[in-house]
Amino acid sequence: MKVLVDTCGWIEWLTDSPLAPRFEAALRDVDNLIVPTAVQMELYKWLLRERSMEEAMRVINYSTQALVLPLTQNIALTAGDLGLSHNLSFADSIIYASAEVSNATLLTSDAHFKGLEGVEYMVKSSII
Repeated sequence: MKVLVDTCGWIEWLTDSPLAPRFEAALRDVDNLIVPTAVQMELYKWLLRERSMEEAMRVINYSTQALVLPLTQNIALTAGDLGLSHNLSFADSIIYASAEVSNATLLTSDAHFKGLEGVEYMVKSSII
């Protein structure tokens, strides 16, 4: 089964959050993992801000072991439709469309995707 882990899932894993184990299996199964270039961009930006260039490049290099999915015209137009019908941001629209076009399950803890078809949503813990 193909899985696309949203950027927040990667961050949950990288920060070893309480949800990290739920994302780890999908992120380690690179043969079934789809990584849109939009996720790579968001991850790279987050890692540069929160960690270092070395960590950013390590994670991006790891992500290239999976199927990296560029933004194609088909994904862009599908993203436009999905973004409009579900009130999604630019990046979320591209990520959701990438999952749909790839027939992949979108694995996320981002509430913007909650309840959408093809999404496996995990509630973040409110542990302080």
